[in-house]
Formats: sequence, C-alpha cells, structure tokens
Amino acid sequence: MSEPVISFRDVVKEFPAARGARGRRRSEPVRAVDGVTLDIAAGEIFGVIGYSGAGKSTLVRLVNALETTAAGSVVVDGTDLTGLSEARLRPVRAGIGMIFQQFNLLRARTVSGNVAYPLEVAGWSRADRDARVAELLEFVGIADKAGAYPSALSGGQKQRVGIARALATNPKILLADEATSALDPETTADVLALLQRVNRELGITVVVITHEMEVVRSVCHRVAVMERGRVVELGDAYQVFSAPQQAVTRRFVGSALRDVPSTAVLERLRQRHAGRVVTVRIDEVAGSSAHVMSVLAEHGVAGTIVYGGITEVAERPYGSLTLELVGSDAAVHAALEGLRAVTAVVDHGTAAAPAHEGNDR
Repeated sequence: MSEPVISFRDVVKEFPAARGARGRRRSEPVRAVDGVTLDIAAGEIFGVIGYSGAGKSTLVRLVNALETTAAGSVVVDGTDLTGLSEARLRPVRAGIGMIFQQFNLLRARTVSGNVAYPLEVAGWSRADRDARVAELLEFVGIADKAGAYPSALSGGQKQRVGIARALATNPKILLADEATSALDPETTADVLALLQRVNRELGITVVVITHEMEVVRSVCHRVAVMERGRVVELGDAYQVFSAPQQAVTRRFVGSALRDVPSTAVLERLRQRHAGRVVTVRIDEVAGSSAHVMSVLAEHGVAGTIVYGGITEVAERPYGSLTLELVGSDAAVHAALEGLRAVTAVVDHGTAAAPAHEGNDR
C-alpha cells in the first residue's frame, strides 16, 4: 500500500448526553467513534460501510474537522488536525472536496454559479473561474446545463454539479457521504463510474461513506465495516466480499449479491430437482461456470444450474452457482472432492436426504 493520505489513530468521538426540561440529563453520552485506527492510502477508493448509527458519517466529518476528536489523532496529508485553529484548518480543508446525499446546491445560483462558488471564496480571478468551471462541467458531462438552475436538473445531474463543485479547487481528497442514496440504480451506476474516473484520471483519493454494499462492490479498492463506532472488519474489497468474517459483513454481502438460496428457496429447489443440490462459489480460483462444468464432466456427472449469480467485485469475478448434480453416488462424491480442491462447496443433499452444511459465506 502507498503512503497514507489519511490516518486515524485510536480515535474517539463522543457526543454529550441530551438535556431535558430544566437541564436534567435524558441520556448517557454517545460514543459515535470508538477507538478507530486505520490508514487510507493516497490514490485509492476507500469505502466505509455500516448501518445507520454505526459512526461512519461522524468518522468522515473528522477528516475535514467538521467534528473534533475526544481522543486520538487524525492526520490528513501530513497534518495532524488535533487542536488546530480555524485559520490553520483552512489550507487542509482546501485540499478536501465533499459531496452529499442531498446535493446541497445553492438554489439561487446557476450550475456555473454553484461550481464557481468555492473559487470565489478562494479568491480566483473571474477569467480563471470561468475557465475552470467550463473545464469541470465538460469533465462531468453537463456542459450544456451551465446556465440552468438546480430546480431544472435531475438527481443525477445535481450530483454531477456537486462533484464538479467539489473538484473546483483541485483537492487531493474527495469525501462522498451517502452520495448515491437518493438516486435510482441506473443513475447510481453513472455517478459511481464518474467517481472511478475522478480517481483514475485525476489521481484523487476517494472516501465513500455508504450503507449500500453494492456501492462498495462496484468501485472500492478497500473497505472498512463499522458497527457501534468500531471498525469490525477491514481489508481488500474482494477479500471482504469473498470471505466475510463478521455477521454484520455477511449481512451486507448477502444484500448485494443475492446469489445464495434462502432456506425456503432451497426447499423448493430440492422438491423440483431429483438430483443432488449443491452451491459452488465462483471466484478467481474456481474460475468460470465453464470450469465447474469441466470438473463435473471429468467425473461423468451432469450439472444443471438452478440458482445463483456471478458479478464483479473490484473488477474481479465473484458469486455462486447452485446446481443439480446427476450421476452415481461415487461419481458425485468424486466430483465434489474435485471442486472442493479449488473452491468452497455447500452440499444441500436431496429432497429424500437433505444435508445441512453451513454455507461458507
């Protein structure tokens, strides 16, 4: 991994107890971030995923010091943010762009005016602002909307304006806090492709805060899974998908892939298909469905796909196939041993003799 551009060390963030009538305390302090240590490398797309209340949005607000730590340190591009004055935070924040779920566009300004706003604040000349705005609108694909107002734009167009505005001052880091949650699936895919382009062509480190594993699957190089303020799982996105260690991660993975039959679906499959029903993981080791079928053919076993799906995680194949296997018991046993030598296999048995192996995921 390259040098970190963001480093968290034993970071704690607490919010004070809420106060009721006459100043009486209504609850205990809330520890939103609890002892987080992690590094985000320069030039990567890093995902932070968790359910509501996990602490992920608070964590990202620590990066640009919109929140301050109660303990530990946050270092951004070589600068420790702990205890810095507003004046000393300004140059750090100038190197950080941010896009939001609800876009946060200025309704009284045109698209060009929204993108120009941070340049005005930074003191750019009119000529330089105009040139930079035109460049950015072309980059994000909405040059034809320069004179339009936000009310005339679709959600995807608004988010493109948000991305252009976040890029205006040439930041090193782009923070995307639930940036696709308000968008439909097709528009989400377009925005994620644009974030990949920002990362690839401009070399900007992108930190994606999300509760959608589909977002992580599509664009992230590495991912941290948060639960109750803690990072409970951290690693390469492909590894986290293919071998999740924590229950919360397994729930996220299942929601994104939907390639493993539920108990009810499995029972229906066994009733419909008289052969042995098994689920086989497909990944870089196991290869394609064609590879699985060739292993079965070597042992004289016929295989029919009855459920499953293959997708890409970090541009690498991953998923599972559930098959009906037909052949002698000895042949099926030998074929399963051949598959287990290269990938995970779950044997569900038959309707007459169901098996209850735990799925490896």
